[in-house]
Amino acid sequence: MNASGLHQLLGAYLLGGLDAVDHKSFEGHLQECPQCREELARLETVPMLLDAVPVPDAVALTGGPSAAVAEPSATAPVALLSELARRRRNGRRRWAALAGAVAAACLAVGLAVGPLLGRAPQPDASYSVQSGGGLQFSIDLARKTWGTELAVNGSSLPSDGTLSLWVRDRAGGEDRACAWTATPSGRVKVTGATPIQLGSISSVELRDGTQQAVAVITVP
Repeated sequence: MNASGLHQLLGAYLLGGLDAVDHKSFEGHLQECPQCREELARLETVPMLLDAVPVPDAVALTGGPSAAVAEPSATAPVALLSELARRRRNGRRRWAALAGAVAAACLAVGLAVGPLLGRAPQPDASYSVQSGGGLQFSIDLARKTWGTELAVNGSSLPSDGTLSLWVRDRAGGEDRACAWTATPSGRVKVTGATPIQLGSISSVELRDGTQQAVAVITVP
């Protein structure tokens, strides 16, 4: 499948409607396509918004009668995704349009999701390391649809040059998650991102401007 065709799978990937083959193909495409990663980041709250949409309204967005999934509200997400999965056979392009339509509909009807979205996200994993000279370095890893978000907190770090955060996967590949100019105080709080999924991360490494390791965190 060409890049254009893979791009059309974005909506289905976001809503969990891809089969195993398409899911694997799209994840490979995601690592090479910054446009898809940007769109996923922009739409990552859509599944959470779906949870708040009443079943009849949600199904109406797919073009089907509300009776098709007339189930208790507690199973609304499951019912909706079941209906969407059935409709996926009629054309993949409808998924991308659906994701945008759901987001727009949620905003239009003024759903009370502000407090929910305003909560500070909880990390899926946290690690820290200390070394000579008082250096302290910690990261919070948060699983995202497009990969992994990394929140960095450090003190007594090198105070000059450029520092960078590198993520290594279990196959030996690596990706630079972020970089910043060192601060005179040696302290930093910065957020980075990588397309590598959380479960595939083997280590996170802080490097100085000469690409020498300053701190290494091994992820079990």
